[in-house]
Amino acid sequence: MNFKVNWDGLGIFTSVACAIHCAILPLIVTSLPLFGVNIIHNGYFEWVMIFIAFSVGGYSLFHGFLKHHRSFLPVILFTMGFILLLLKQVFHRLEVYFLIPAVGLIVIAHFYNYKLYTRMKSSSLH
Repeated sequence: MNFKVNWDGLGIFTSVACAIHCAILPLIVTSLPLFGVNIIHNGYFEWVMIFIAFSVGGYSLFHGFLKHHRSFLPVILFTMGFILLLLKQVFHRLEVYFLIPAVGLIVIAHFYNYKLYTRMKSSSLH
């Protein structure tokens, strides 16, 4: 059985999951603190999500760069997005202004990395 992980797809998923957590979850589950559950602004949970997004994204982009395309653009986009994601953790009042472009840049980086991979793969078949 030959099973391959689409790391860019997983990176997009983790970035979107982080955005949903940060943007929509507070609107939906504002009553959780009444029950002693606080994942909305739980620093530990947010740093774990950031670490997962960085790990998946870093591996995916590093692998794509080395094995497939040698393009720095996805790496630059990912780095810019990740810097904004870290700034979101520092400047809590401006969280949404950092979060939206951060997730957008990270998703675009994964998408472009995947497009470069598929372009290289299809050109090697011909």
